[in-house]
Amino acid sequence: MQKIASFTVNHDKIEAGLYISRIDKDIVTYDMRTRKPNMGDYMDNLTMHSLEHMFATYVRNSEISENVIYFGPMGCQTGFYLLVRDEKPEKVLAIIKSTLQKIINHNGEIFGNKREECGNYRNLNLEAAQIEAERYLSVLISHEVTFKYE
Repeated sequence: MQKIASFTVNHDKIEAGLYISRIDKDIVTYDMRTRKPNMGDYMDNLTMHSLEHMFATYVRNSEISENVIYFGPMGCQTGFYLLVRDEKPEKVLAIIKSTLQKIINHNGEIFGNKREECGNYRNLNLEAAQIEAERYLSVLISHEVTFKYE
């Protein structure tokens, strides 16, 4: 059986950052790697779930909302995937940074925190989302983003 593309990348060489994982016609999959894989530093479910609710809501209400296909966590707990149609990578990077800043600055309830809105509504925490957003934003600001795996 043929390996899927993400299994052909040596995860021991991936650092926290933003990468283009694959391109399928007009859809680009971004690997939003919040931490280095296989180092024992993984996001807990509360953090992943909380950031997913906040980021997905803000990015789907951004200027690229019509081109956002999907946003969700990686099963390995080291980042998220963002699938976007017909947008330049530099614009997506700017939107990601802006979205993270909005999460950091968010006051009020976490989006989708009611029983009828979420299948695990008790497993959400705004502070956890904000801490993770701040952590990842600092990575994107302090490192050059080339969008390529090294």
